[in-house]
Amino acid sequence: MPSWDSAQYLRFASERTQPAIDLAARVAIDSPARVIDLGCGPGNSTAVAAKRWPRAEVDGLDSSAAMLDAARNNFPQHRWLQGDIARWRVDVARPYDVVFSNAALQWVPDHRRELPRLLEQVAPGGALAVQMPANLDAPAHRMMRELAASAAWRSRFPNLPREWLVHPAEFYYDVLATRARHLDLWVTEYQHVLDGLDGIIEWYRGTGLRPWIDALPDDATRTQFLGAYRARLVPYFPTRVDGKVLFPFRRLFLVAYR
Repeated sequence: MPSWDSAQYLRFASERTQPAIDLAARVAIDSPARVIDLGCGPGNSTAVAAKRWPRAEVDGLDSSAAMLDAARNNFPQHRWLQGDIARWRVDVARPYDVVFSNAALQWVPDHRRELPRLLEQVAPGGALAVQMPANLDAPAHRMMRELAASAAWRSRFPNLPREWLVHPAEFYYDVLATRARHLDLWVTEYQHVLDGLDGIIEWYRGTGLRPWIDALPDDATRTQFLGAYRARLVPYFPTRVDGKVLFPFRRLFLVAYR
């Protein structure tokens, strides 16, 4: 797994939190007793769940100690658990009515097995609510892979970093439709307004670029890689009339009711 920096991640707190707000608003469960946020990060998505369900007991789980430290500092009223989503199992005596996950399951392998397993952890009548990025083939992501595979850089990446993975919406329908009481699926493309190409780099330094940056040996090499990456972005993100760039970002949402 890549390393995580809560401060870097929260540089775009508003943009990263809005999908969690949109996901929580769509979950048609009004009064859950217990909610857990899987892959809670620094707690911004957990706070969204707590606001949506103010009477619920809300917990957050994440594998990163640094992210959990930020979550505890910002939201001490919640319970924060360190653990791997792929190994998480619910206490059958205290099930969760909503299992919520915002931009985390893309790092968990084998969705054909894991999504049904997570749905099984939900209390009867509850919901599994998930949001994941759905833009792995967008230019900014393709440029990471193409640069790493180029003649100038391939020797630096003898073993390609493990990237996140999200399947098309049809995959999740086929995996969950016969297991769920009802399944709600949709895709939204957000148009983020960023401060030029450097804004895109700063965005991805908190997420998609982490595996590539972590694989490099020192800061000088990382700076060189990011400079070459920036140059490859130029044709895809023209500057707008106000000096900003538009950064399209597609996200896949699903709510599966048990």
